[in-house]
Amino acid sequence: GDFGLIGLAVMGQNLILNINDHGFTVVAYNRTVSKVEYFLQNEAKGTNIIGASSINDLVTKLKRPRKIMLLVKAGSAVDDFIEQIIPHLEPGDIIIDGGNSHYPDTIRRCKYLEEKGFLFIGCGVSGGEDGARYGPSLMPGGSLAAWEHVRPIFQAIAAKAGGEPCCDWVGETGAGHYVKMVHNGIEYGDMQLICEAYHLMRGLGLSHEEIGNVFEEWNKGELDSFLIEITKNIVKYKDNDGAPIIEKIKDVAGQKGTGKWTAISSLELGVPVTLIGEAVYARALSALKGER
Repeated sequence: GDFGLIGLAVMGQNLILNINDHGFTVVAYNRTVSKVEYFLQNEAKGTNIIGASSINDLVTKLKRPRKIMLLVKAGSAVDDFIEQIIPHLEPGDIIIDGGNSHYPDTIRRCKYLEEKGFLFIGCGVSGGEDGARYGPSLMPGGSLAAWEHVRPIFQAIAAKAGGEPCCDWVGETGAGHYVKMVHNGIEYGDMQLICEAYHLMRGLGLSHEEIGNVFEEWNKGELDSFLIEITKNIVKYKDNDGAPIIEKIKDVAGQKGTGKWTAISSLELGVPVTLIGEAVYARALSALKGER
């Protein structure tokens, strides 16, 4: 196989199918091995995708230098898999972390693996499930020596803008995940602006239908984007009783941490990103529903 991928949640499955579409042979593995069998018999049926029954099986099925991508939950799961893979690798083999890892973890893992003679890439992946399937934006950073080996695959599967792939080398150690973090922080800002625009229009007495129409108009101009498009759909969506469903949803936002990390980093560097900071605080405030 040309490329190994561990983690068969939706993102992992879609990325595997995308890589397969571009003529590369993918070896797929999941901790719960039954998921590999199910994937091969369903979504991956009729493709060249190969299943692996263990880490050892995965590694032996890959051409050198081996390229193994992890799409597992950020945190200890990434370290656990790295420890499981290491004994099976040979010098120059490449591990890629495609999760939303915090960049200091990526810096640590990159140094750790390079000291052992391996290569590491921390890669931001953006575009959600559809992006993974039909063209994500990829932000790879880490061991520069690994780039030439993964470049043909990454640039083939990435989204294209003006004919150029939405993927290039970002920099060393944690640079890829740092860029992804800032990218997510910017999205926090976008979402907060959309919320405040909605809030203002409600304050002006516009109906949900009218607000939806405003977002629809905006989506035809320079604000054309995924977030504006789904906001239009959400605002107009009616519950079974005909009432706008948005009025029935608790105004409490969760967060996975990338916006918070961006704000913390900006404070450490003395670079004001007030919009992102305020957006993180707005989410924190929304979570304090009882106190509001």
